[in-house]
Parts: sequence; C-alpha cells; structure tokens
Amino acid sequence: MPENKSTSTRNSRKRQAAPIDTTFGHLQPQALDIEKAVLGALMIDRDAFTVVSELIRPETFYDARHQKIYDAIQSLNMREKPVDIMTVAEELKTKGALEEVGGPTYIVELSSRVASSAHIEYHGHVLAQKFLARQLIQFASMIETDAFDETVDVDELMQRAEGSLFELSQKNMIQEYTQIDPIVKQAHEILLKAANNKENGGITGVPTGYNKLDEITAGWQPSDLVIIAGRPAMGKTSFALSLAKNIAIDYRAPIAFFSLEMNNVQLVNRLISNVCSIPGNKILNGQLTPDEWERFDTNIRKMDGAPIFVDDTPGLSVFELRTKARRLVREHGIKVLMIDYLQLMNANGMRFNNRQEEVSTISRSLKGLAKELNIPVLALSQLSRNVEQREGPEGKRPQLSDLRESGAIEQDADMVLFVHRPEYYHIYQDEKGNDLHGKAQIIIAKHRKGATGDVLLEFKGEYTRFANPDEMSFPPPGFGNGGEIMGSRMNDGPLPPPPDMGGAPPF
Repeated sequence: MPENKSTSTRNSRKRQAAPIDTTFGHLQPQALDIEKAVLGALMIDRDAFTVVSELIRPETFYDARHQKIYDAIQSLNMREKPVDIMTVAEELKTKGALEEVGGPTYIVELSSRVASSAHIEYHGHVLAQKFLARQLIQFASMIETDAFDETVDVDELMQRAEGSLFELSQKNMIQEYTQIDPIVKQAHEILLKAANNKENGGITGVPTGYNKLDEITAGWQPSDLVIIAGRPAMGKTSFALSLAKNIAIDYRAPIAFFSLEMNNVQLVNRLISNVCSIPGNKILNGQLTPDEWERFDTNIRKMDGAPIFVDDTPGLSVFELRTKARRLVREHGIKVLMIDYLQLMNANGMRFNNRQEEVSTISRSLKGLAKELNIPVLALSQLSRNVEQREGPEGKRPQLSDLRESGAIEQDADMVLFVHRPEYYHIYQDEKGNDLHGKAQIIIAKHRKGATGDVLLEFKGEYTRFANPDEMSFPPPGFGNGGEIMGSRMNDGPLPPPPDMGGAPPF
C-alpha cells in the first residue's frame, strides 16, 4: 500500500531527529527529567518544599518554563497557600506566564510523572550541582575572555576572579545542622582542659601577656574575631605590636601580621624599639648612646627565629588574605592572625552600593576565616569622629556606636576592645583619684563569651610598648600580680579643648 503524505512527512521528521553528536561540542550541565520530577513532587506533597527550599532557587532550573513554575510554587508557599495543579496554574495565570510554560496541560503532565516525593532531597542536590556547574562554566568563560583581552590588567583580573569565585561559593554554601550530643562532649572536654590548666591561670587560648586581660578573656580564643579599635594616636598599632611581641617572642606562638598601613621595615623597626627599649626616632636616625647600643646587642637576639610572619601588601583584599592565611596555617602553624587595619582592606571583584556594604562583607569574611582556620583573628579598626564631638570626660570614652563605617563590625565581632588614653584629652585622674599619666585603658566593650571591663596598662610611647602596670618586662607563663581592673568613670573637672586629631600616630 503506498505511503500517504502525512505518514511520509512523519517518517522524514523521525529520520531527521537523530541524536546530536557532542564529540566536538558541549551541552550545558542539565537534568530535565529530574527537574520535571521535582516540580511534580512539589505539587503532590506540600511538605516537599521545605526539604528543597534551601537547595534550589528558580534559577537552579535549566528550562525557563520550569523556572517560572518553581517561582509560582515558591510564591504560594511563602504566602502559606495550598500547592496543587489548580493553584499553581492559577498563580501562573495571575503572573501572565501560564501559556508561556505550556498551559494547564503541561502542569498536569508534570504532576502525573511522579507517585511520591520520596527522593526529592536527592533530586534537589542533583539540580543544585548542575546549576553550580553551569555557573562555574560561565565564570571560567568570563575569565578566559578577559584573559585574552590585552587591555585588561592581569592583577586586576586576578582580584576580580577571586572575588567572583568567593561570591559564588558563598551563594551556594549550605549550612548543615548537628545533633547536640557531640557538641556537649566537645564542650565538656574543653572545660576539663581549662580546669586542669591551673599553672597557666586558666588560660585556654593564646596568652595576651597582660595579666588582667588574660583573666577576663582566658587568652585569645580559637575562631574568635577580635576588633581592636581607637582614634588616631591612641596607640592601636603599638598595642598590636606589643601583643605580637608577647605572643611570638615571649611565648613562641607563631603569628601573622598583615600591615596595610606601614611597610615591613617600618613595622620591624617599631618592634625593635619595643623589644630593645630604644626610642623609635633613634632607631630611624641611628644616633644611639653606648648604653642603647648595649641594650640593642643584648635584646635583638630575642628576635632570632621569632615565629612572626609579616606581609605589607597595600590594598590587601579579603580574598588575598584568605589565600595567604590558609597557606600560613598549613605551612607554619599560625596561631594568631593580625590585620592593621580593617578599613584599608577591600573586597575587589564584588559589587557594592556603598562602602558600608563592602566593610560589612569584609567583617563577615574575617569572622568566617577565623571559624574556618579555628584561630583568633585580631583586626584593628578606626573609630569615627563622634568621640571628638562629645563633651566632658565621659564623652571622650569610646562607644560601640563609634565603630567607623559599619555596624556589622560590632555584630560580627566576638570581642571589641577600645584603646583609650585619657591623658591625650588632658584627663589625668579617674574618679578614684588614680593617676592616669602614662596610662592606657583597654576597654572591653563587647565580649560574647565573658565579662566586659577596663584593663589599665602602662603606655611607653617612646618604645611603642604597652606593659603591665609598673612592669617593664613581661612575665613567663604562670601569671602573678599585675594589671588593674578599674572603673569606667573619670574625673569630671573642666577640660581644655582636645588637640587636633588629624595627624597620624606619633610613634
């Protein structure tokens, strides 16, 4: 029997619909059958959405029709409306997208493909992996295109690439939950370790070298983000270097110091001044007395082999920091990370509407880095000019609201310390009549794991050194008397106008 025209046309189409040869080409990672199964399961089981809502988003789907259908299902769930073929079709109709996805017939077809939602979590993971693979392909394509462009700066491209990859990983990060039993066991072990550590005064973290500060903090704790803040000329860098000296030279715990403000030589010169008790200006001009040369020759040996690693990369990005910190921990066992200072960092490669958003991202990334590496991260930070605008002795005392550029710094930090020197504002006595000449207050304004309070230290500006009261050297482990927790109020007598704060720290 001769073949009719319509039959011939259908057979011709079948012959033409041969499989695509992908030998010399690539298909985007996709799983259309699984996309259909997930959508069908979502329409027959209301509880299925809670299982996959953290795994997939509308853009996770490869088929544009499926993106619109999932968006409708998501909208219904967010409004706590029933989800089935009728409500989904109505939602799509309201959005003007029903015919675009294939009409009611296609919605019915999707729900008829599955009998249950038993495997929806596994299917959701598959779709999430396919989506991530497509994003990585897009990312690699963008980098390849820009790398071939000779007008693009390679260093800038590296920064942008690292930022984009970091942003991609953050968006696709899924936080897992843990049953409490193993966490209770871990907390118990930490408590027993602290109880058995009596010879070190109960210090469970990295010692600070300051008796009263260690009493309050038990040392710098793993995974903590510690913000050390203050106005210019208060001695933030001097305090950080004194901490670095205590930790790395006295206790031989490896630290990394990222200096965005000074170069390596300037930083080490200030450290030499601290260790050798030689004024900083003499370290610069070399005009040392015979006694100072003797102190230099005697004390410089303390720095031999000190596990201090310095990096003076200007304009350091948070992504570069992450890469370098990981390597330092892996290769040198770094116990503490210091950054001087937070506001000089950037988050190149990511887009922000304003500087506040960028600082928030940097702050959040530093906290994430501390958790990832399980070491304390100490970041110096500037305070706003609000301190200068407030009147009276109490007004000069820093507050958490003075943290510059972002409230996220306060939110992300486990501890916020202010470096405050009352005598800078011509305040020479506290409310108890204690002499504040040559003294500095370390104000613990926030402490997520313990108490707040003030620690009084000696400030030796000519040596860029903070010391325990009446001590010019730091004690070995096993802390004796020293340091003083003092009240926060100071004398309320009349004050002359504060000096100009525009200049850089004098030491």
